[in-house]
Amino acid sequence: MGTAALLLSDGEPGRFGGVPKALMPLRGSTAVRRVAEVCLSRGLDPIVVVVGPHRGPVARELRGLPVTLVDSERWYEGRTASVKAGLEATPADRDLLFWPVEHPFATASTVDLLGSVRDRDALAVWFIPTYGGRDGHPALWRSGIRADVLDLRNDAPLRSLLPEFGVQVRRVAVDDAGVVADVDTPEP
Repeated sequence: MGTAALLLSDGEPGRFGGVPKALMPLRGSTAVRRVAEVCLSRGLDPIVVVVGPHRGPVARELRGLPVTLVDSERWYEGRTASVKAGLEATPADRDLLFWPVEHPFATASTVDLLGSVRDRDALAVWFIPTYGGRDGHPALWRSGIRADVLDLRNDAPLRSLLPEFGVQVRRVAVDDAGVVADVDTPEP
């Protein structure tokens, strides 16, 4: 069946002169383009990028990449509203790599490791990379949790589902500090 990617790029402008975090400069690229390119390099398909008020600039940044842009008309209601918009655009039978683009530093090898652990663990439905004991991004979800996410209130945090899944949540220790890093400052 394969694995789809859901990239969340819908937020308000950052603190840096009104630039959204998705467009923050990052190692010769931008956060959103780097995340999309990592997903492409790992063969994820489709790659759905959820956008909010900055659709135009994000679309220009992703020009030439085989990604699907999805408008989150309710982005202001909360992250879950945008996740729902993205889920509606992904095949229901696909597992999903969920990656908020304000966390662009995770490596392709972490994406590979999450998929490998998923392939060996028949019980878990939610795979969270951890570094130094902290949960990070991206997370990998089995297709079976889709209905649970769609049932959440738009302003409810996704993490509110974790207790419901209990032992089906698998934390995967990685040697990748990028999973807990956030785009907090623009590159000089």
